[in-house]
Amino acid sequence: MNQARLPPELATLGPGELLVNETFSSIQGESSFAGRPCFFIRLTGCPLRCRWCDTAYAFHEGTRRAVADVIDEAARSGLRLVEVTGGEPLVQNACLELLRGLCDHGLEVLLETSGAISIDGVDPRVRRIVDWKAPGSGESSRNRPQVLDALRAGDELKLVLAGRSDYEWARAWLQAAMREHPRIGREIPVHFSPVFGLCESSDLARWILEDRIEVRLQLQIHKHIWPPETRGV
Repeated sequence: MNQARLPPELATLGPGELLVNETFSSIQGESSFAGRPCFFIRLTGCPLRCRWCDTAYAFHEGTRRAVADVIDEAARSGLRLVEVTGGEPLVQNACLELLRGLCDHGLEVLLETSGAISIDGVDPRVRRIVDWKAPGSGESSRNRPQVLDALRAGDELKLVLAGRSDYEWARAWLQAAMREHPRIGREIPVHFSPVFGLCESSDLARWILEDRIEVRLQLQIHKHIWPPETRGV
């Protein structure tokens, strides 16, 4: 992990303490849960620097909060679906405690993670959505093959693609991954998502149809509801 890219405040967090960038209620814009009302918990810090990152403000901005306080806020939100995201939420030690506590409150919990950090310790009740990096991100070398080994039914894979070359890479990668991990594409949905403003969704749809590959085209629907730069929705 590239510690130099992480805010120094993370090293000073105590037990049961998080650095939280923001919390908000919105419409889930991605994954198989797209379209559902969702309470989001965005944690601060990420060791990656994807070229197309749309949440760079989460690299360093954050407020210290107790895990119990964040769980209580989620429980009071009135929304059953909760997503913990970042940044890369798993860089914070207390993230695992947060996920476990949210599940204990009977919430339906999603975790969005980069695929660059082990997911082995995540509570089995959590649905893990792994953002597998294509070369256009500049961070594909950070993908950990061990993360694919740890996936189980109910988890999901997302590949964000910046153009045709990313798509061709993703197509070849998927073919190999499905041979090695038969659950991928069957019990584990795979989403191909265009980088907003760089890859036309109509182009990606055409490529998928031409090649007849079994993936789901994913659009960030929140960016079609609100202006793409809007925070907290």
